[in-house]
Amino acid sequence: MAEQQQRRWGTVVVAGLVAGICAGAAGCSGSGAAADDAPAGDPVEALRRAADTLVRAGSSKARTSMEMATGGTRVTIRGEGVYDYRKQLGRLRVVLPQDPAGTSRHRPITELLAPGALFMKNRGAGVPADKWVRVETATLSDGNLVTGGATDPYAAAEVLRGTRTATYVGRTELAGTEVRHYRGTADLAAAAEEASEGGRGSLGAAAKGFATAAVPFDVYLDDEGRIRKVRHRFSFVNGRQAEAVAVASTTLLYDFGAPVDVRLPAARDIYAGRIAEE
Repeated sequence: MAEQQQRRWGTVVVAGLVAGICAGAAGCSGSGAAADDAPAGDPVEALRRAADTLVRAGSSKARTSMEMATGGTRVTIRGEGVYDYRKQLGRLRVVLPQDPAGTSRHRPITELLAPGALFMKNRGAGVPADKWVRVETATLSDGNLVTGGATDPYAAAEVLRGTRTATYVGRTELAGTEVRHYRGTADLAAAAEEASEGGRGSLGAAAKGFATAAVPFDVYLDDEGRIRKVRHRFSFVNGRQAEAVAVASTTLLYDFGAPVDVRLPAARDIYAGRIAEE
């Protein structure tokens, strides 16, 4: 697939999946943190190592939510699935928000996440139901941190490799697990320099494509240093309007060691036709 066509497809995906679904509202909120003595060590260094800790953990289940505020409307896209951090392969079932009448225009989208690529099934926009859409994430202006309606769990962790400032907020409980809450800001350009080979191009694209490369975040680590929850706040320009769209992406990780079987589609199953703009 030619790079020029990939860029065109990526633009259509962004416009159709993110910018074109501003109809409905549902927010999500993080849990508060109780004050506690700060743990030993530098918070910045602890967060920069978080992605490597996930690789050692092997795999987990994941839940995602992506909130967008644009034109006075707030929408939420939710996802759920599994991820293998060693192979950087994952599968998510992404549910788009309902319209004002309480119905959904889209079936749930199946997304396969791979180093440098995003595969989507049930994408709509004229794509046959039995075909996949493949997008090179490095060609997307956001590096697929926003495009698919869910941030790749490992990419979410790799953003923390660019942590510039971080403070320890306190100790709290998340889904029955004791965690430490940190708050800080990461730089996407710095994250791209330190990222794995599979994530370097995508994060580099995001550093150039977002309204700002600085990403505020809240993250919760368990006593083994594994991310249990991370919430990033992005500022994204979608190309259809002058003002940036505020995007809050939340990733919850649990059930570490869960089995993951992700098989990428064969070339014959990938759609090669034109994707309609929605």
